[in-house]
Amino acid sequence: MQLIEQVAAQARLTRAQSNGVVNALLQAVVEALTQEYTVSLPDLGTFSVKATAARTGRNPSTGEAIQIPAEKKVAFKVAATLKTRL
Repeated sequence: MQLIEQVAAQARLTRAQSNGVVNALLQAVVEALTQEYTVSLPDLGTFSVKATAARTGRNPSTGEAIQIPAEKKVAFKVAATLKTRL
């Protein structure tokens, strides 16, 4: 199922209008996460930015110790309403 086609059908929009709406939503989510805001989408879940600490890992093919740098990751927590529907 294509998201743009689904939005167009449910909102009674053209594909071009639906494409604009979906792209605007995704840009807004990316911009908010870039600024480290939490983004809540009702009945779907919450996106947030989590920091991970630097750590030592292992190269699986050689077993050699490697340093894994600290970084930021996007986390997603499923909303209770969606969890019960699944």
